Amino acid sequence: MDFLAGLRVVELGLGLAGAVCGQSFVEAGAQVTRLSAETEDGNVWLAVNDGKQRTGNPAEFDRFLNTADLVVVDGTPSGASVTQGVIDKIRSDNSGVLIVSITPFGLTGPDAEFTGGDLVSFHASGVGRLLIGQVEDPKAEPPVRAAGDQSAFVAGTTAACAAMLAIAGERSDGGELIDVSTQEALACMAVRELAAPAYGEPSQPRRRDGDGNGSTVSIIPASDGFVAISPREDRQWRAWLGVMGDPNWGAEARFATKADRASNWNELHPLITEWSARHPKQWIYETAQDAHVPSFPLATPGDLLESPQLLHRGFFTEFEHPTAGLLRRPGVPYTVRRSVSRESASASARPPRKIPRTGVLSGVRVLDLSWVIAGPTCTRYLAALGADVIKVETSGRADPGRASALHGILGKSKRAITLNLKQPEALEIAHRLVAECDVVVENFATGVLDRLGLGYESLSEIRPDIVLLSASGLGRTGPDAGRVAYGTLIQCYTGFASLNGHPDTPPRVGWAWADPLCGLKMAFAIGAALRQRALNRQGAHIDFSMVESLLSTMPGPLIDHQAGRTSSGQIGNDDPEISPHGVYPCNGDDQWVAISTGSRGEWEALCTIIPELIIRRSDSLKTRMWDAAQIDEVITAWTSTRTAREATLTLQSAGVSAAPSPDSTELFRNAHLWERGFYATSTDMDGSNRGLPGLPWQWAVGERPVQTPASELGADTDAVLSDVLGMTNVEIADLRRTGALT
Repeated sequence: MDFLAGLRVVELGLGLAGAVCGQSFVEAGAQVTRLSAETEDGNVWLAVNDGKQRTGNPAEFDRFLNTADLVVVDGTPSGASVTQGVIDKIRSDNSGVLIVSITPFGLTGPDAEFTGGDLVSFHASGVGRLLIGQVEDPKAEPPVRAAGDQSAFVAGTTAACAAMLAIAGERSDGGELIDVSTQEALACMAVRELAAPAYGEPSQPRRRDGDGNGSTVSIIPASDGFVAISPREDRQWRAWLGVMGDPNWGAEARFATKADRASNWNELHPLITEWSARHPKQWIYETAQDAHVPSFPLATPGDLLESPQLLHRGFFTEFEHPTAGLLRRPGVPYTVRRSVSRESASASARPPRKIPRTGVLSGVRVLDLSWVIAGPTCTRYLAALGADVIKVETSGRADPGRASALHGILGKSKRAITLNLKQPEALEIAHRLVAECDVVVENFATGVLDRLGLGYESLSEIRPDIVLLSASGLGRTGPDAGRVAYGTLIQCYTGFASLNGHPDTPPRVGWAWADPLCGLKMAFAIGAALRQRALNRQGAHIDFSMVESLLSTMPGPLIDHQAGRTSSGQIGNDDPEISPHGVYPCNGDDQWVAISTGSRGEWEALCTIIPELIIRRSDSLKTRMWDAAQIDEVITAWTSTRTAREATLTLQSAGVSAAPSPDSTELFRNAHLWERGFYATSTDMDGSNRGLPGLPWQWAVGERPVQTPASELGADTDAVLSDVLGMTNVEIADLRRTGALT
């Protein structure tokens, strides 16, 4: 991959998130140098540092910093002041460098000095309450973090996306600072839930209500493991009954509709599992997919490493492990096909376009053919930074996000048009729009775009330097390219769902984690392609795999398996190298505080705060882990008499990392997030003013675009056809009569 050839990136800091950010640039072809004298142990570190230059000699630091195009400063787990001091020093020596900062709670705001690693940042974002979905007894199952350092992977991916779009936008003033708060980056993984309070909706309860969404997607036992199924549409349900041999109970009225199946899920689920437990997971998956029923097995690391699909796509990258020899790690989650470097006569003669927008991407126009979450999240970031995003839908099949608060966020600053691509006149309009666009984003099923005459070959004939991003579950090539996949099924297939949760609990699907993560990685890939296109006028087809994207954040289990290390399975909020490290109940219904003592100093400070622990102040880590249950009882007795915020302020003031684990309503009331501008009151599509969540970074690059409300379905059709294609009112009316604009 050479998208970023010649770009110089420097990493500074001890946190994993900065290394994750740098790895994204390595994979796209940049020269990345890590400045650190520390020894970074563990298989995850081996994966994210592979392919980088490295120096631990402080005498060389200035040389690399002074010639860098981008500096990544990871201040985790410290507060803002330490990180800001490092940034000020860099800027005094290299005033024109772009800097991206990563800290637990950002560089500004009332909580900026709060410290916290993976556990604290994860719970502070509110996603700990959502990760595994609803549970039977919230008291028995506290909110839980994701396994595998996901706070660092999300924050690092967010930082990479923001920095890449700044570079793609060819900022001219230099010396800019991008402020990434791990709390905010994680919070943006659940923007629909974040937006609920602004619409007067209650927070999602953790106690299981009804089917717990099992009638949409569920995990069922197989004879050799588990398999996930998602027959969410009526035709898929009928096909699933066929896979099960059309059992007699399938015709009963209590299971006739999706609503019926949801209300009777406690009766339906045992009937399905009685059948599934007699069959192997691979057979169920293949038989279901052959019947066009979305399904995937819950794969093990061994299954994934031998996956014909992943091997066909060359996803894994070999590296030298210090003790186990040559092993494989996750690689780049997309492949790239480039157009022939040429310009058609019409393209080369096209006059410069005037796009009346502000922001670093104000000269970029995007045709958005994507829907649901991942694609619209990607284009949300492009639109927020000034790109002219034209969202294409049909009135017969509008984006499902319109049925919830999701569209109010993901649809911001986009122009919405309707085109019935089954009509030849509409296809002609699509071709004409492509000629005026720089980027096309789509997530149709494999083969659909080609059948519509909108495949990459056709688009590059119209616009030779077009950047087309095609997102799909498993990629557009390989033996499983045609499999039907949803983001939640991908979480099951990759093992993500199996790793999350408290010990000895069955795997749960949880809420849609993969989709927003993929949206960030898709936007990064587009930014990298635009950067290269600006240099050589060469287009590209980015074949983006959601499975590979999620696996790229999970190197630990894959490398551990090859190195002969047995997986510890679900560990909940525990940590094998930190104790105490957990989530404790507070005063109030379902109120919790996350506490982590990642250093000896934090443990001693905790003992000073809780008198019953003072006699244990000299305990070693080994002793604390041995007596973890007893210590947790003492901490619980202390936290239970305080609110989560009271406990947090007391602990943080003493130097102990801690944060509440809030629901969306509590997060909406968070003064720190409001002061940072994460929430901002703006006009919504219905004309009302609402406090909606913003972007997962604070950015002062260039002139900040004014966010416009999400548009109603097709509201901008006439305006787009007029100002982009120069069509007259009469021509547009004629098109509407043909049904092309429905």
